Formats: sequence, structure tokens, C-alpha cells
Amino acid sequence: MDCCNISHQIDIPEGAKKIVLAGNPNVGKSIFFNSFTGIYVDVSNYPGTTLDISSGKYKDDVVIDTPGVYGVSSFNDEEIVARDVIASADVVVNIVDAVHLERDLFLTQQIIDMGIPVLVALNMMDEAQKSGLEINVDTLSQKLGVLVIPTTAIRGDGLSEVKEAVWTAKVGNSSLKLEDELEDVKFKGASRSESLLILEGDPHVAEKYSTEPLEYRETIYRDRRERVNEIVDKVVTETNEGTSLRTTIGRLMLRPITGIPMLLLALYALYQFVGVFIAQTIVGITEETIFINTYEPFIRGVIHNIVEPGSLTSQLLVGEFGLLTMAITYTFGLLLPLVVGFYFFLAILEDSGYLPRIAALVDRMLTSLGLNGRAVIPMLLGFGCVTMATITTRLLGSKRERIIAVFLLGLAIPCSAQLGVIAGLIAPLGAKFFIVYVAAIFAVYVLAGTFLNKILPGESTDLLIDLPPLRLPRLSNVMQKTFIKSKSFIKEAGPIFAVGAVAITLMQDFGILEAIQNAVAPITVGWLELPKETATAFIMGIVRRDFGAAGLTDLAMTPAQTTVALITITLFVPCIAAMLIMIKERSWKESIYIWFGSWITAFVTGGIVAKILSLF
Repeated sequence: MDCCNISHQIDIPEGAKKIVLAGNPNVGKSIFFNSFTGIYVDVSNYPGTTLDISSGKYKDDVVIDTPGVYGVSSFNDEEIVARDVIASADVVVNIVDAVHLERDLFLTQQIIDMGIPVLVALNMMDEAQKSGLEINVDTLSQKLGVLVIPTTAIRGDGLSEVKEAVWTAKVGNSSLKLEDELEDVKFKGASRSESLLILEGDPHVAEKYSTEPLEYRETIYRDRRERVNEIVDKVVTETNEGTSLRTTIGRLMLRPITGIPMLLLALYALYQFVGVFIAQTIVGITEETIFINTYEPFIRGVIHNIVEPGSLTSQLLVGEFGLLTMAITYTFGLLLPLVVGFYFFLAILEDSGYLPRIAALVDRMLTSLGLNGRAVIPMLLGFGCVTMATITTRLLGSKRERIIAVFLLGLAIPCSAQLGVIAGLIAPLGAKFFIVYVAAIFAVYVLAGTFLNKILPGESTDLLIDLPPLRLPRLSNVMQKTFIKSKSFIKEAGPIFAVGAVAITLMQDFGILEAIQNAVAPITVGWLELPKETATAFIMGIVRRDFGAAGLTDLAMTPAQTTVALITITLFVPCIAAMLIMIKERSWKESIYIWFGSWITAFVTGGIVAKILSLF
């Protein structure tokens, strides 16, 4: 691709100027494009991509639309197209969303830094007023060094002013502090815009000039972000004038003093819905009544008419961990109701606009653990099912964050099935032992996250997230999201549960499970000060976390021993299904590190708590 040269994609008459429309996604560029060009529009495919670019005429000049992007670079096809079109522009009309000024001005400042004449259309001013935002347009224009015209494009307000002012566009105030380095690149024949892209490490532009891309992106982006934040602080004022009740509530959700109690209330509702109603009532019907008491006896009867009871084939198909018994019951009787319940609740939070606000609220706290606010989603899901939550770590911005999140999920987040059993065991022990349990798990969670944040190379990504208006969720949207995500989870996780069922059955048949039990017994008795039989509970916890916790109910233990056993089994490796998902999401090597890290952390923490409790 001939970088930054678009003349072979769009027919540009001799002497015509190129007016390029640029902006973030969903800022209303299409309305401006239609206002400039009317109905005379050409659409052409951009070479090397599946993207179309639209162009049309405005008087004697050519107007070109670009894909919505957050920055000019080469991270994806949209940014490559936008980069090439913007870099070749004579004038850029930058459409900015007045409600999300802090987000949108990063692109504005980048185009200004490229040395291209810019005119800013400050769009959606009506929405800004409804949100209680007062923007000083004159100060914004002065700070940027370019003309800023307030518009409400959907009503047609300001469109004629933008068209009339388009040729008064000028080069604005740059945020670049590396002008000497830029001049060195320009010396090789590159324009200012191309030189800036080379400084920012763009490989395509560097290749055009047979030079190496430079590594100043992080420095330039940091300076640009600081400049944008400084401008926003100066020009935006929050007022209560014209604000709706939903805007006021939305702001309260973001302030720690009011937002944290609201979050705790939402988490309590989540616990009551998923942890109590779904995990206990619904799962009690689906798992116990439908599958264990009805389906499993029926399928065993069918299979035992075909294969000999007690044989390896019988064990693989309908044994304790059989493909047609445990795997089916686990997938559809236990997990499916939990998955549907969690995704239903999550879809309500998402569709209402509350989920992004939760992410913004907890962002600062999670940053100290090497994560950002977006990680709250898999963490919340983990209390329903760690297997499901592990899959959702894909939404995190870097490999580093995904490793930290997967480790913390497997280590310190008990799933709802296990939580139910733990609650039943610890409730009779009294408040003292409950506090010891919660404090130990929370301390391990914080210390493990902080430790990984220190030792893993790289840095966590910043939280870049839109805060949509609060609204009542639409049931059709919620149901559709729930169905699609639940179906996807079952399709992805079902086969892995089947593999786990076969592996556990073979381990049991060849005596491997019993050998492991005997091997860990010295640790359980000598270090953890627990009965030898708790080794069986730990092994069962690998099959299913709640099986492991439930295995403690028949053992005669003191309150201190019960607390130590519950802390250890919570921190112990997650169930086989979650472990297999970890391999799929990460790798064998990373998963083994996570497993051994969990084992060591669980036994060390359990032993320390045992020694402390023995003193009292």
C-alpha cells in the first residue's frame, strides 16, 4: 500500500482541495458528510482492506469521509485508512462529541500535532446540556489554537457555519515536545504528519522512507494525554442546570462516597439473584431433581443394557465422573442455570449503562493490582463460575492483565456453588471465624495481585471506556445478549468438561487419585493440622470446587480446623473445567505456573492461619 497517497483510490480533480472529515466512532460524521456533499456520493473500496471510503464534491473541492477511530496509527484497518486519508488532507473537519470531550480531543490534538489545518465541530451540544456539562467554547478554541464551532448536527444547528468556515481552518497549538527529533526525520524527505507517525513507531510510514520506526509513542501519547486533560479541566464545568435525574444518579455512581454503597447494593442483589435464587433454588431443581434423580438413573439403565456394569467403558460413560452422567449433569444441571442467571444480570447492568460506571469506580483500586476497571467484569462473573469468568478475561487489554486476572480468579474467587457450601459450614462457627476466613482470602487476593504487578514485565493498559446515558434496560436486548453468550459458553466449555470427565475417570481407575491422596496427607496433617481425610476433599475440589468443600462436612473438626480447611480449599486450584479452560485461554506453561502458584499459596496460607489460630 502506498502510504498516505489516496489519489489512486479517489478521483481528485486538478487544483481541488481535499476536505477530510475525521472523528471518533458515533460522533455524527455522516450528517456532516451529507450536508457537505448532498446526494452526489462516490463509494470506493480501499485497497488491502474490506473498508469502503465515501467521497463527494463541495463546490470545487472534494470531501472525504473516514472510518471512526480513536487515534491515527496502524493498529487496525480502520486506523490505517484514516491515517492515510488524514495525512494527505488539505483541511480536516474534526467532529467531536461534546459529552465525551476528554476522549475525543486526543484525536484532535494528534491531528493538530501532525501540522494539518483543522476546524473543530463541537457536536451534540444538546446532549452535553442535558448531561449538565457547560463548555467554554472560546477557551477551548484558544487552547487548541483552532476555530471551534458548537453544533447539534441532528437538528441541523451549526452545519452551515461549519461549511462557511471550512477554509478558515488553521494549524493549531502542538503538544509535541520532540521537535528536534521530528526535524531529523523531516530531513529525510517526510512531511510533518509522516514524520510524527514515524516518531510514533508506525512501520508502514517508516518503510515508505526506508527508515526504522522510532520508539517515542509512549512519550508522545503521555504528553498528548496530559495536554488534553489540562484543556478539559479548563473548559468543562459540571452544573446541575438542565440535568435529568438519571444524569444526577450517574454522577453519584462515579463518586466513591456514594458509588461504593451503590455498588455494594448491586452486589448484594447479584448474590441474592445468582447465589441464592439460582444457585440454591433453581440448581436444586435442575441438578438434583431433573438430572441426578431422574436423568442419571435412566441413562445408567440404558447403558447397562448395552455394556457390562463396572467395566471401564461403563465407568467412562455413566460412572461417578462419566461422560453421560457427571459431564452432562455438570454442564446442563449446574452450570447452565448459573451461566444464564449471571449473563442475564450482567446484561441488565450493561444495557442500563451501570456496568461501565462500576468499571470506572473501581479502576483506581484495581490499578494497584496490575489491572484496570474493566477487570471487574470477570471478577464479578467469577463468583458465579470461574470457568465462565476465565473466558471473559479476553476483554482485558494486554497479555499481562489477562495473566494476573486468570491467576486471581483461580486463586481467591470462590464460585457460587462453592460459596453455598462454605456459607453453610462457616455460619455455625460464629463471627470471629467468619472474619478470619474473609480477611485471609482478601489479604491473599491483594498481596498476590500486588506481587504479580511488580514482577510481570510491562504496564497495565489505561481504562478507556465510554459512559453511556443511564436508561431502563430493554428486555429484548437483555434476553438476546443472555441467549447468545450462554450458547457460546456451552459450545466452548462443554467439550472441555467431557475431556475432564474422561481424565478423572482414568485417574480413578488406575489408582492415581488414591496415590495423590496419600502423597499430600503429610502436608494436611503435619503442616495444616487437619485430619488425614481432608486430602480426599482437596482432590475432590479439583473435580468440582463445591464437591471439595462438601467433603469436609462429614469430618469431625474443631471450628479452627474447619476455618483452616475452608481457607485452604478456597485458595486451592480451581475445578478441572476451569483448569482446562485456562490451558485453552493461556498456555500449558502459564497454566502450570498458575496451578503450582495456587497450591503453594493455599498450603502456605492455610498453615500460617493454623499456627496463628493454635496460639489462641
